[in-house]
Amino acid sequence: MTAATDRTLLGIDYGARRIGVAKSDPTGLIASALTTLEVKSDTDAVAALLELIAEYRPAGLVIGYPLLASGDKSDKCAEIDRFLALLEKSYHGPIYREDERYTSSEASDIIHAHGQRVGKDKRRIDRLAAVIILQRYLDEHPG
Repeated sequence: MTAATDRTLLGIDYGARRIGVAKSDPTGLIASALTTLEVKSDTDAVAALLELIAEYRPAGLVIGYPLLASGDKSDKCAEIDRFLALLEKSYHGPIYREDERYTSSEASDIIHAHGQRVGKDKRRIDRLAAVIILQRYLDEHPG
């Protein structure tokens, strides 16, 4: 597959302490969990994401954007916008904002549906939320 047809995207579930990251296959059809980054600051987060970007060379990033039920921006959206402004100083590829309403509870429900407990490992929820965010984007933007 040539770089021109590689639709690999990274999905991001942003949090101040933990960032779930998912990756799509090169066709841009299927999202899978990649990692959960544990960070101390946005500067830390940007550095960690830039390492993943250098390793996987995605065609773009999809970040969860928690809109309110009304569709308006939440306070968390402003926090994400500030984070993205910092990231965009070093990353110049496309960044897509995907509504992430209810993804964490959806991720928790999926884990429970498989007979597992979330327990203290919130990293699993963050990774799965990133998968849900990225898969939603891929499903809404085929080819």
